[in-house]
Amino acid sequence: MRRTGLTIAGVLLLLVGTVWFFQGIGVIPGSFMTGQSFWTAAGTLAVIAGVVALRFSRRKPIVSEAIASPEVEIESDVAQAKW
Repeated sequence: MRRTGLTIAGVLLLLVGTVWFFQGIGVIPGSFMTGQSFWTAAGTLAVIAGVVALRFSRRKPIVSEAIASPEVEIESDVAQAKW
């Protein structure tokens, strides 16, 4: 569920950030945002946040799988040491 939420948030941030960026630089006209440097910066930050969210949503969980799976045994040197 967490991955789905991050994926949705990442895609939305990418889309909104792209629109804000292009409005800020004046490519998409017809809005109070057109030609405003604030929206260029806000769009850039939103795109970066979207990329980060998508990267986190696509990572494979390493630790949680080892903890959740009862088949996975974590062996340590101390447990195998024969005294």
